[in-house]
Amino acid sequence: MSNGILKAGRVAVVTGAALGIGRAMCQRFAEAGMPVVMADLDGADFVAAAEAVRGVAVGGPESVLAVATDVSDAEAVRQLHDRTMETLGRVDVLANNAVTRIGRGIDADIEEWRQAMEVNLWGPIYGVRAFLPSMEASGARSFIINVGSKQGITNPPGHPIYNMAKSALKTYTEALEHELRTRSADQGEGGVSAHLLVPGWTTTGKSEHKSGAWLPEQVVDTMISAIDNGDFYIICPDGEVTDEMDRKRILWGAADITENRPPLSRWHPEFADEAKAACS
Repeated sequence: MSNGILKAGRVAVVTGAALGIGRAMCQRFAEAGMPVVMADLDGADFVAAAEAVRGVAVGGPESVLAVATDVSDAEAVRQLHDRTMETLGRVDVLANNAVTRIGRGIDADIEEWRQAMEVNLWGPIYGVRAFLPSMEASGARSFIINVGSKQGITNPPGHPIYNMAKSALKTYTEALEHELRTRSADQGEGGVSAHLLVPGWTTTGKSEHKSGAWLPEQVVDTMISAIDNGDFYIICPDGEVTDEMDRKRILWGAADITENRPPLSRWHPEFADEAKAACS
């Protein structure tokens, strides 16, 4: 199966396109001559992002379509698919990037828990349900990218709502890729693959860029290289956390089960010093 994602003429749909990683994805795709459908909540940031992407689009401004979309609404996501097909006739890349970090703590309002799950988990599921049939029917090589989080793997204390949603998205995307791999086995150079993008510390939204953080463009360049290499797990380092440190931290968390330690033992007083030494 050919792995290269950047190809002129391929159509990319990106949610959460107004800021950060989503906007950077749109720019890279447009610069490669790919028509781009940008989806996000309506607002000034979204309008500005669409204008910026149109300004760099090799295919011209008309190759960039901005569609205001609430990914927590299944019908809105279906309408996004229909608008894409009506306007551009195909979809080759689906990037489920929209996210909310609403709610903090175990005792956060239950509606915040529900909203976080709707956007961070159900949004990507709605996206796959809406777009995958058309992607498979085309027979062309195509890609689904779900944007996860290291917090969905190592589960640090402080934001259980976000961690839970991203952990569930990881599990879903793993199952999705297994299913797609099985279904695409006899499609030669065609078929759909799924990929889990896991950024490190990244300057997103309107946050001030700090030393050590990556810029969204660095994450996107790493994603493109990893997909070209056929990788499923795209775990990005940053200026403070190396690939080796990520491996150690993931393995430490898994060993809480195999070694019968307390959960989240990296942050448990009894194990904190040992964990710090082992995970640095």
